[in-house]
Amino acid sequence: MTVATGVPPSEPVRAWGKVPEELLARVPVEQRGAGLGRDAVRLLVSRGTQVSHHAFAELPRLLRAGDLLVVNTSPTLAAAVDGRIGHARVVVHFSTLGDDGRWAVELRDPDGRGTTRARAGGPAGVEVRLPGGVLLALEEPLSAHADRLWWACASGAEVLGMLREHGRPIRYSYTERDQPLSVYQTVFALPTADGTGSAEMPSAARPFTARLVAELVSRGVQFAPITLHTGVASTEAHEPPYPERFSVPAASARLINAARAGGGRVVAVGTTAVRAVESAAGPDGVVRARAGWTDLVVTPERGVRAVDGLLTGLHEPEASHLLMLEAIAGRTAVDRGYDEALRGRYLWHEFGDVHLVLPEEGPHTEHCCSNCW
Repeated sequence: MTVATGVPPSEPVRAWGKVPEELLARVPVEQRGAGLGRDAVRLLVSRGTQVSHHAFAELPRLLRAGDLLVVNTSPTLAAAVDGRIGHARVVVHFSTLGDDGRWAVELRDPDGRGTTRARAGGPAGVEVRLPGGVLLALEEPLSAHADRLWWACASGAEVLGMLREHGRPIRYSYTERDQPLSVYQTVFALPTADGTGSAEMPSAARPFTARLVAELVSRGVQFAPITLHTGVASTEAHEPPYPERFSVPAASARLINAARAGGGRVVAVGTTAVRAVESAAGPDGVVRARAGWTDLVVTPERGVRAVDGLLTGLHEPEASHLLMLEAIAGRTAVDRGYDEALRGRYLWHEFGDVHLVLPEEGPHTEHCCSNCW
């Protein structure tokens, strides 16, 4: 697959600045205290510039019958594996499996504490020895704009089998320790026929539990599954997202269109769900079944066509994901929400708290179209 990476507009300056170290979630919530479950995180709710504070377990009463949650069923892979370039130790992050059988990979340096730090990829021809007799040869950068990710050809053994046996979940320095793969699977994750999945967890769905899903369904909230296999995030450079493989099934497209036609709100669970749905939405806002690769970057200039709200984690001020939030809610609402998150000591990243962005309430909300704000 040939990749052409879209570059969003120049990064706006965020008034709320850098996230304090003590607000980075270092372990999953269920490891912070006895008896805590995944849904014990906090929930910040933004409706326009109005912000309120809740427990995530309150989500069923914050939504209403007829609303639709779009959820990503991609499972998380054990995508990090140790290797060697000559005598030097490296960590390889397997990001994306291309149509031609090559893998997009990121090379990282171990930092001696179980985490990794950025390492320049290449040059072309570099070979990495991996467990199980796998030999990985770097061939070309994924993008002409950066050399973080490289297309690489693996020989000697099957990569997915090697990852299942020798891999571990990708983690970064703000986390405290390695975790089992089960910690990175959401309640919506389903195994795929070919064994592929996401390099990193679609983390907005992590707080959901089977009990909470059942309560939402009992209150008339529906679910539309989609699949988008996430690649490796750019934690240092905050590059825009690369093309990713996705699928919006016909049944889910019908559910989304029916919810919109009936006045319900289509709320994407995670930025991955937004990217998939908006990639399948036409200029008329109608969502159609679609599968393949998407290079869509959702920005305020592009806007959204089918998504009314978003449930997502809290992102660093440089993250390109914030442009997607602005496309849905507007710059003022996003900045107000993040000011409140900092003031309220919310926790950031995949093990942290979550942010629900909904259309602004008004006296006619129950009867207006789903695009009204």
